Amino acid sequence: MLSASGDGGGGLIGLASRSDLAGLSEVVAALVSAHHVPGAQCALWHRGQLVSVFSGVAEHGTGRPVTPDLAFPIGSIGKAFTAATAMVLVADGDLDLDEPVGEHLPELDGKATAAITPRQLLSHTSGLESGPDGGPSMRRLVARAGLIQPPGRDFSYSNAGFVLVGALIEAVTGMTWFTAVESIVLRPLGIEPAFVVGPATGRPIATGHAGRARPVDQNITLAEAPAGALAASAADLVTFGRMLLDGGDVLPYELARLMRQPVADAFGLADAWGLGLAVFDGLAEKKWIGHDGTGDGTWCQLRIDPATGTVVALTCNSSAGAGLWDDVVDELGRRGLPIPSGSLTAVPDVVLSPPAGCAGSYWNGDTEYSIADDLVFSVDGDPQATITFHRDLTFSLEDDQTGQRLYAGRCLKNPRTGEIDRIHVNGRLALARR
Repeated sequence: MLSASGDGGGGLIGLASRSDLAGLSEVVAALVSAHHVPGAQCALWHRGQLVSVFSGVAEHGTGRPVTPDLAFPIGSIGKAFTAATAMVLVADGDLDLDEPVGEHLPELDGKATAAITPRQLLSHTSGLESGPDGGPSMRRLVARAGLIQPPGRDFSYSNAGFVLVGALIEAVTGMTWFTAVESIVLRPLGIEPAFVVGPATGRPIATGHAGRARPVDQNITLAEAPAGALAASAADLVTFGRMLLDGGDVLPYELARLMRQPVADAFGLADAWGLGLAVFDGLAEKKWIGHDGTGDGTWCQLRIDPATGTVVALTCNSSAGAGLWDDVVDELGRRGLPIPSGSLTAVPDVVLSPPAGCAGSYWNGDTEYSIADDLVFSVDGDPQATITFHRDLTFSLEDDQTGQRLYAGRCLKNPRTGEIDRIHVNGRLALARR
């Protein structure tokens, strides 16, 4: 099914007529079926026109159809909403991007984490470990989080960092994170709130699936909510993306633009990272921004092109959504709208011998990544993939169960000794222990 609305302005690149739009709807529906995804939405905005495509069911076996306003658990895309909430507080003068977070969070007194700044948190350069997971409350989880390196060094994607942003928002506003993100960002944009944990809003939410047929529950905790508790439709994501393009009443343009500027190299997740947003290399030197998100059994993407004002979003309720996204991107490219997918499935052809000194254990907080002499890659002692090395100490991982290969890792050398002492895996930094 498809809906379209707009205020004129020339229509979509390569989509000259309503019949072309209907054809897109049919293609997306066919792709949803081909990838064994129960349901999905795709929305795009270009030159004043919104197109919304939706297909399938909200939960396998129920017959409950996907509608344009059905909310999907968007996983880590919720971090971009948390970042935008913090940036509104910066605009209001309530938060300073370069002020130590310990100024607002007394539970960090005497801890090294007190010196971290909001700028470092939003760009994943805080030095925080990825976890810890769970926890009885947001503030206690923040107090438990540890550093894997001093703030301001390498990029390392951190859920704990965005829990800390959520705690800052609560400390500055006197509201819960849920109330703050709703009142500061969602409601002003006309987005009806929906959360997979926390306060019930009454808005229907799609069920995630392992593959096509097995429904799964969302296991995020209340303490982790700022890192991924939001649910939204693809059209909601486009609305949010338009704010990141234009600023406006919610967020001043200057700060929206600041969020889009590259701060750190983000190999394994994107080409770079800004303040709460990934940066992707597009065609003809263009930079796209956005975020990817995986809830339990969901797969969602947001892409924004500041040069043309184009916004594209996909939501789907299956762990098989990566292939669906890649094919949707290919289809839009054929219709004249090239989009960087951000896919990690494009593995280089060049294969090199493993570099000396790569084998060993690497740690991010309590998580152990290990590379064996036979190039078996394990997480917490569980063998998961086989490593193949490519140029510049980069490597791909072939999943032992699915056979899928992802170009998602690299080794890093100590600049003083020349020895490998760190690895990046899926954007997470881990330090050698030998």
